[in-house]
Amino acid sequence: MAENIYTGFHAVEERVRRSAQKKNDSVKLSVLFSKPGPRIKKILSQAAEVGIDCRQVSNEELDALAKNLPETARDHRGIILLADGEEEKSSNIVQLDQWILSCPEKATVVVLDSVTDPHNVGAVLRSCDQFGVDLVLLPERNSSSDVKDNQVIARSSAGASAWVPYSVVPNLVRAVQMLKESGFWIYGADAGGKSVAGIEFAQKTCIVMGSEGSGIARLLSEQCDQIVSIPTCGKIDSLNVSVATGILLYERFRQTKI
Repeated sequence: MAENIYTGFHAVEERVRRSAQKKNDSVKLSVLFSKPGPRIKKILSQAAEVGIDCRQVSNEELDALAKNLPETARDHRGIILLADGEEEKSSNIVQLDQWILSCPEKATVVVLDSVTDPHNVGAVLRSCDQFGVDLVLLPERNSSSDVKDNQVIARSSAGASAWVPYSVVPNLVRAVQMLKESGFWIYGADAGGKSVAGIEFAQKTCIVMGSEGSGIARLLSEQCDQIVSIPTCGKIDSLNVSVATGILLYERFRQTKI
């Protein structure tokens, strides 16, 4: 066990929320903040309701706590949560809001909506590693989101699960909206869309993959700027989601290398 550090509004708020849901959480949590603006006051109120100790410190103290974190996590936004006794997080788990602040001008994000088979998640991560995906987004619910501790994912990904940056988010629709606000073009993979052969992917590309059974959820599909499909000639209904992801990522990768 170790002391994990959460930085920024969203990450701290989500960890407080998880603590409220876990009645027997043995991890000792404490919130440190500098200037209590409106967003921080809201988080402090939520923390107080579940008995989390909150303490005001200088901004310099927060900087010191965050200085050894990955670059995307150092911008603490004036608030840090310490989780003493929590299992250490993998280094490739990132916080979406902080990743967005420093993402490159040419970036590729893959969103997995309701992909519950860990074999598929592992195979997708393997393709993401091979084709240079910058971030994978997984929902907290209706997915194999426990990548770090899932041995099936680890084996299926051939070890890529330890390297590909990923973020588990409570709401995929809101996460995709955040990407759109930062300049990403959202492509939803589904039958009946424009052939991938005629697609010129944007500098900032987000590819949304749905489950093989129900596809992309309606609210998430409504966030897509374009629906893209893969021409096939087989007799069965569709490609496996991991195979389809690999094909789309190859085309994206090919275009970035032209």
